[in-house]
Amino acid sequence: MGLEKLHPFDAGKWGKVINFLKEEKLLSDSMLVEAREASEEDLLVVHTRRYLNELKFLFERVEGVSRATIIDLDAHQGNGHERDFMGDRRVYIMDVYNRHIYPGDRLAKQAIRRKVELEWGTEDDEYLSKVERNVERALREQPPDVVVYNAGTDILEGDRLGGLSISPAGIVKRDELVFRVVRAHHIPILMVTSGGYQKRTARIIADSILNLHDLGLIGPESPSLSTRNSDTPLLPVTVP
Repeated sequence: MGLEKLHPFDAGKWGKVINFLKEEKLLSDSMLVEAREASEEDLLVVHTRRYLNELKFLFERVEGVSRATIIDLDAHQGNGHERDFMGDRRVYIMDVYNRHIYPGDRLAKQAIRRKVELEWGTEDDEYLSKVERNVERALREQPPDVVVYNAGTDILEGDRLGGLSISPAGIVKRDELVFRVVRAHHIPILMVTSGGYQKRTARIIADSILNLHDLGLIGPESPSLSTRNSDTPLLPVTVP
């Protein structure tokens, strides 16, 4: 039957995203990097507890990185990375999630420096306001050398596992405001996609990437942009 037919997650989502971006002429085959098979040495690095706890790929392999911020906007609490970095003050975690769904990991919540718990069916206006306000505050509380942004799409309306009600346009706007705030602070940002259990999320992710590119927020010559260049008003720096 195949994995996709046995699991609610669309295992082909990322291939679809790439195809959408190729159709829009944003990507070509020459721009894609094919992953090489990991060596035994690589696997030992990845699967040791020390690697997970110390975030080696940033703190030991990337010059100039001593503090990192994780902005987790997947609908579920990110208890994996929260347990991994419990007590590591170099890693600041902001997590915005549906408080009523899996995993409800109380121990892992102790690692969250900025916790935003949402109710069932939270919609665009409330969600975007809370994300915007808290991203700005998180970056001011502990300015990082890099931001790792988990841009989950299981917040989409109709996602039975996420339980929130964010529109496709709301997801695109969410990614835009996160990039605008982070870029305004002149901080590098790495965006990863995760949860999203509907077939239409691939198109939404592609649309969001295209929007970020069109606005100059990503790309080889992305300028430093003001947080004011958006129709979603961003919070002033003086907000407490």
